[in-house]
Amino acid sequence: MIFGKIEYLNLLPFHLFLKRYLRHSIEKKAWQKRGSVPADINRAFRARRIDAAVISSVKSRGCRCTDFGIVADGEVQSVLLLPGLSRQDRESDTSNMLAKVLGMEGEVIIGDKALRYFLEHPGEALDLAEAWRKKEALPFVFARLCAHPRHIRRLERITKAFFARPQKIPHRILLQQAELRGIGVEELKNYLEKIHYRMGWREKRALKRFLHLAHRAR
Repeated sequence: MIFGKIEYLNLLPFHLFLKRYLRHSIEKKAWQKRGSVPADINRAFRARRIDAAVISSVKSRGCRCTDFGIVADGEVQSVLLLPGLSRQDRESDTSNMLAKVLGMEGEVIIGDKALRYFLEHPGEALDLAEAWRKKEALPFVFARLCAHPRHIRRLERITKAFFARPQKIPHRILLQQAELRGIGVEELKNYLEKIHYRMGWREKRALKRFLHLAHRAR
């Protein structure tokens, strides 16, 4: 099974888990090589160049997915709308649609660059996950872990193993990631605490609501 890998900080716990879990060297090497941004991973998954990936929630309709998602229940800090002319982030599919669903105009930025902006310019940008929470009283599901049909059972086993083993990030890894991404260790830890991965009934209800609104907004 070939995984697609999103090179964002919000998946660091899952990446560390996969690094230990994937035992076949071919799988591990393929996963490590296929790092990209969400929009590119979405296209690779649709084209079947990869077998499984965390794909944007807005692109997950009709896909075989697990109960693993990238979820924020309120402020997330890494999905922002900057004041000014409307502009989409080429790395994103879901966040661009989220701004549209919310009826908000400005420049969408996501990922590590958005987190750095949030930390360096406090109060200057709108947090889209927080705006969704205020409007819908629900968490927001940014992405889902999905696979093509013949791989879904194995992916569900992987997901179950991930949830059964809470991931503790070694301090040396936190230091490496903080330096790599240009943020402080405490800021990194605070950010990761805003993300959760298990999709329960509220998350599934939120996703259904978003997909319905996205369909109407197209």
